Amino acid sequence: MKFVDNEHHTDPRINLAIEEYLLKHLDVENESYLLFYINEPCVIAGKNQNMVEEIHVDKVQQKGIHTVRRLSGGGAVYQDLGNLNFSFITKDDGDSFLNFRRFTQPVIEALHQMGVEAELTGRNDIQVGEKKISGNAQFTTKGRMFSHGTLMFDVNLDDVADALHVKAEKFTSKSTKSVRSRVTNIRPLLNQDMTIEEFKQTLLDYIFRGEKEVSRYTLTEADWKVINQISKERYQNWEWNFGKSPKFNVHHAKRFPIGTIDVRLDVEKNMIKECKIFGDFFGMGDVTDVESVLRGVRYDKDAITEAVHDLDIQHYFGKITKEEFVQLVY
Repeated sequence: MKFVDNEHHTDPRINLAIEEYLLKHLDVENESYLLFYINEPCVIAGKNQNMVEEIHVDKVQQKGIHTVRRLSGGGAVYQDLGNLNFSFITKDDGDSFLNFRRFTQPVIEALHQMGVEAELTGRNDIQVGEKKISGNAQFTTKGRMFSHGTLMFDVNLDDVADALHVKAEKFTSKSTKSVRSRVTNIRPLLNQDMTIEEFKQTLLDYIFRGEKEVSRYTLTEADWKVINQISKERYQNWEWNFGKSPKFNVHHAKRFPIGTIDVRLDVEKNMIKECKIFGDFFGMGDVTDVESVLRGVRYDKDAITEAVHDLDIQHYFGKITKEEFVQLVY
């Protein structure tokens, strides 16, 4: 494994572009990579989320907080200079996607060494007791994948609550009733105080323990040219980050063990004219495939069942049945 230095960039639109570049352009067949990055204040939304409904728009705009959509699924997260992101970029061997334990275990072990009693809980969180300190997500494409996560080291927790609009059903299975009461920082839990840069180095040293030195990949001028292009075309692009929400007159949403699936339809004369699917689920496929299949279909349970007959629903949403999906749509 090689460590990639992001050269202290804190713009999330650059850091997400670096991550995408590493995933799509470096040799992951024979090598894997580790990327650390720290972002200035931002909200990073999951690929399939409705950005406007995930944030407190006025507060985010007033504070000049970046709003950026990432490639991976999952929920929205608030980050600032007190948060460290880690990303493992590797080949998709067919067994690693949705195996969060494989990628979080070295991080959890490093935290244990620092006196933090962290453990992987639920779908994709690292917690200390009932408090969340890390959320994780994954993305896979063409035999390549990354697994990335946050580490709330010394984040402004009040800003977390101000920025994020978390739906009530996220808390129905938890004793907590707000995002502010559900999260905590790592720094007060350490057996020895340190800065975030010292924390990053300690984590890096642990992950590469047993090696004489940390093997590195240095981004070249040619790399940066493509990274800046990716940033401009995707992460600085309003269409990608916010997109257009079509009008709809049918709205069905449900929280499954794999996350929330939110289906919006524009039904006219009993025909589905438009379809948009939101959610914080983790799927391998692009849900635009599912949306396309449903457009032009009669709004009838049998017709919808027939339309999705050849689709591998779990490929797009995770472990739900075709029957559960049809029931949700209709």
